[in-house]
Amino acid sequence: MPWSRSVFSAALALLLSAVQAWAAAPAVITPGQPMLDLAPHLSWHHEPEAHAGAVTLFARAAAGEFQPLPNGRTNFGFRSGAFWFHTRIENRDPGETRWLLVQRYPLSDRIEIWLRRADGTIDYQASGDHLPFSHRAIKYRHPNFWLELAPGEPVELLVRVESQSSMQVPLALYSPAAFAELARDAQFSIGLYYGILLALFFYNLILWATLRDPTYFWYMFHITAFGLVLFCLNGLAFEYLWPNSPWLQDRCVPVSICIAQIGMQQFARIFLELDQRWPTGSRIGLALIVLFAVLGVASLLLPYRITTPIASAAVLPSVAWIVIVSIVALRRGYAPARLFLLAWALFLIGTATFALVAFGVLPKLFITEYGVQIGSALEMILLSFALAYRYGALRNENERIVREANEQLERSVATRTAELSQALEQLAEANARLRELNRRDNLTGVFSRRHFRETLEHLLVDMHETGASLAVLMIDIDHFKSINDELGHFTGDACLRWIAGQLQVALGSQRGVLGRFGGEEFIAALPDTSLAQARRIAEQLQEDIASTPVQIGDETVRLTISIGLHVIPAGTRTGSEEAIRRADDALYLAKRDGRNCVRDSTALPAATD
Repeated sequence: MPWSRSVFSAALALLLSAVQAWAAAPAVITPGQPMLDLAPHLSWHHEPEAHAGAVTLFARAAAGEFQPLPNGRTNFGFRSGAFWFHTRIENRDPGETRWLLVQRYPLSDRIEIWLRRADGTIDYQASGDHLPFSHRAIKYRHPNFWLELAPGEPVELLVRVESQSSMQVPLALYSPAAFAELARDAQFSIGLYYGILLALFFYNLILWATLRDPTYFWYMFHITAFGLVLFCLNGLAFEYLWPNSPWLQDRCVPVSICIAQIGMQQFARIFLELDQRWPTGSRIGLALIVLFAVLGVASLLLPYRITTPIASAAVLPSVAWIVIVSIVALRRGYAPARLFLLAWALFLIGTATFALVAFGVLPKLFITEYGVQIGSALEMILLSFALAYRYGALRNENERIVREANEQLERSVATRTAELSQALEQLAEANARLRELNRRDNLTGVFSRRHFRETLEHLLVDMHETGASLAVLMIDIDHFKSINDELGHFTGDACLRWIAGQLQVALGSQRGVLGRFGGEEFIAALPDTSLAQARRIAEQLQEDIASTPVQIGDETVRLTISIGLHVIPAGTRTGSEEAIRRADDALYLAKRDGRNCVRDSTALPAATD
């Protein structure tokens, strides 16, 4: 046992000395070396309470309490507390004494550095997005610090990082020339990315303004919202939009992620026509939209350390859901979903790498750090192609529908034309019958009062043109009211029909026109008839009616008529109203003289204008 304890103690001492030796090995800058990645030279210590100061941590580093980076990674996921990093640096390049320390992650809340020189003096600097942007050594999206490193002088670097965001601390030293080249390349890449987004935005803006298709609007919404997400993630929003507002900088990431997810889900619902193709999927998409809207509002109120991990973690299932609904739409025969699915698969891969780096699962490499930009750029380009394909498919489908509709319409028009021609013929016949019915009295079948007046007007015009005379007879059935009262209205109606028939037979041979004037009164016009002829015809009518009994059922009814006669001499101008009035006045004389007689208007006072 003593022997075992001594072996264990010796091994432990050897391990501690190896760790101390490793920790003490400086990061050496050699001549002509433009850039030095500090990750292989860093040791780290996590302080959950975040209360200790730099002096304490310098002592702990000297005592070997700092640990090597896990697998050489500088990303630790979402963890609270303060992270301390320590290294020794020695500049052996006499031509370059000024170096820029850059933390290549823009979202750390606060990063502080202490540079302890050989004589014990300490230089202190602070940066991060909880300080105004102007605190940075140079105006750049990543926190940075100028370090003066004298050639051959070893220095100790202690870095403290505290953040509610993902804990990522990729530290590197750059010469001024190397940093200028890095910034140029980075800005070019970012400019290229946003140039693609702007081109797609304005291209689809024109299409939306032209076509008024809501799909293009939501595509632009998606582009804009996701562009804002990356603007925040890359530190550009803090640099250009709100450099003096750490509060906005803290909340822009979760809020922009929620807005982007709302645009993504709504665009997917509209593009894939989920309301018609999969209503259940459409309702789930709406529920996700509501969820992200609530999370976005909560991001303005809750601490950043709570909402940011939730928003970041929700991106993966949100995009995965879009892939699922794309597969469902594709399986249900919606061809544009093929390109849509490919686009979102690329975006899912890029987003997954971003999320896995944020949670410390994947190392921070170029392909993982910029995976979301690469994936989203390819996704948006493919989505633009998918929109064009969808529009083309819809146009072809519309053309097919219109063509079939036109063919069907032509067949229908031919059929309808034949049917309409037949219907028009039937309608013409019906109209003719209707006109005839309108011209006739319903009970007696003679002309109606209105039509008789129109006919009389024509006869008066013909009379004036031909120079002939015209006789107007007003005929009334005597004591007709007593017939209705004593024998009933049905008998009265039969009497009216019998009288009308007798009058039509008697006047027809004279080319007379007969109409029912109202009640038991009839009116007749006899063209080219003198007063003597008209009196003879009227008296013959009166005698024939009086001498002929009417047999109606079991009843034998004797009828008499009174006739008023007015003859318009040839060459005389008069109107229909005046002619009828004179005949009616003559009828009044016949009634006054005892009825069952004929009287003419010559016994009346002369007409006055």
